[in-house]
Amino acid sequence: MNNATHRASLVLTSFLFTGFLLAGSLLTTIASFNATAENHDSTSSVISSAELQWGYLNPLRGDKSPAATDLWGDRTKNQATGILVKLKEGFSSPPHIHNITYRGIVIEGLLHNDTPSAEHMWLPSLSFWTQPAGHNHITAANSKANLIYLEIDSGPYLVKPPEAEFDTNERLINVHASNLIWLNENDSELLKGDGVEIAHLWQKSDLPDTKDKPKGFLVKFAKGKKGHIFTTAKDFKSVIIKGKANYDSKNTDTAVVLEPGSFFSSKGSFSHNINASEETVLYIRANDTVSILAHSEPESE
Repeated sequence: MNNATHRASLVLTSFLFTGFLLAGSLLTTIASFNATAENHDSTSSVISSAELQWGYLNPLRGDKSPAATDLWGDRTKNQATGILVKLKEGFSSPPHIHNITYRGIVIEGLLHNDTPSAEHMWLPSLSFWTQPAGHNHITAANSKANLIYLEIDSGPYLVKPPEAEFDTNERLINVHASNLIWLNENDSELLKGDGVEIAHLWQKSDLPDTKDKPKGFLVKFAKGKKGHIFTTAKDFKSVIIKGKANYDSKNTDTAVVLEPGSFFSSKGSFSHNINASEETVLYIRANDTVSILAHSEPESE
């Protein structure tokens, strides 16, 4: 993104929030952004969890391996990829390492990920962890159904024996869901409206320049809230972690029902619309501006 476009993005974001406060008309703000977005080249996609095709995370282990599917990217190639993984009740991997670092979020169930000698610490839904490249560890699951989201910034994603262990000076991070810090519109300039919160998870940066660097966070919409996610990111991706919502955009003919494991993405200026039929949490990965508005349906007279 060039400087002129970046400045235009900042002006647009400022206009959205200022217009919301001064004019008091959310619908006018949304229409204004959508009209602007239509004038930019942009693409989007949406995939419901019912459409997913599953294989094995480690094909060499066959049905002893967790089931897996790539939501985006290709884990067999040297590229960033988002992966869903299903683990059976009682699953525990042998000690192993990976050639690359990954991040993970628990969607459903209970997950443990640590060194082979560590006492089990079960991470519930919404928990976040990182697994450094080269570190010997095990992964275990302790619920009837266990679903996790893994994300890599480069590949391929490989599993190797513990004898191949190496140290990159990275260290494992386990963040239990109860330790997440949720911010509302009073705490975060990314949000406007009640019934929406954000929890920041990670950001790649070479300080002081963080421009175009990807970052990841969770966004929570209360039941009954309509959310509008405005972005100018060249690379925007979102995964449903919890709840159920209807999704629509300028590229959908009808609303798409999204449940945990569903995915939507865009490139360029775009507006994604969410209608939460129950409390809904999204994971968002983006490398540029994201602004989020939330409101309730007007009461009928």
